[in-house]
Amino acid sequence: MSRRVPVRRLVLASIHDVSPRFESEVDQLMDVLHPHVGQRIAMLVVPNHWGDSPIVPGSAFAARLRAWANAGVEMFLHGYFHRDDARHVRPSNRLRARLMTAGEGEFLGLSRDEAQARIRGGLALIEDVTGRRAAGFVAPAWLYGPASLEALADCGVPIAEDHWRVWSPGAGETLARGPVITWAGRSSARLVLSVAAAAVLRNSPMGVIRIGVHPPDLRHPPLMRSISAALHSATRTRRPAAYTELLGG
Repeated sequence: MSRRVPVRRLVLASIHDVSPRFESEVDQLMDVLHPHVGQRIAMLVVPNHWGDSPIVPGSAFAARLRAWANAGVEMFLHGYFHRDDARHVRPSNRLRARLMTAGEGEFLGLSRDEAQARIRGGLALIEDVTGRRAAGFVAPAWLYGPASLEALADCGVPIAEDHWRVWSPGAGETLARGPVITWAGRSSARLVLSVAAAAVLRNSPMGVIRIGVHPPDLRHPPLMRSISAALHSATRTRRPAAYTELLGG
């Protein structure tokens, strides 16, 4: 049974889809986040984005990941390929895969064994490249199937998150609650709705506000203005923090 979560006033900021494919975009997003949260940033790292952008130990990008980690940036595993190749039997999963992401809900339909293999392989790569233990795991599009949730505990993942909470898979404890503030520019309707949602959530009474940004956000000036406004608003009354602080009790 989950313990009662103490009220904290924190901001948790993250950059998704960190990979060689988006190296320049990650640099730009770091420039956006840094004035508000400093190095209190989580990078969500994809070991081989869509199967054609691998992180190679000893490469220049691997060296950059190590430098960021040494500077205090948290490293999370963010799927392995970030691509959904599963055939979804359950209608609810087919609907979630279609509505919530563009073919990127990698961990929604995996078997327990396959999810374990990808989690273990991804964590080993990140830890080899950075020389530090990975902070946790976040599924692409925040989508998990039941088998993937079991695999998180099997693999000893310290922290995981979805759209609605941050939790400890091993202990089964919820560490923070509330929707993550994120943006979508895949269509005009999604762009407008995500900006409107961010305007509400950044002024919400949530103790812990999570702000997650993606490389494609940079293509849309309205999204970037909304991201800056959310960071400014959230950090006025909350302290930028690392996800691992949630484990401190």
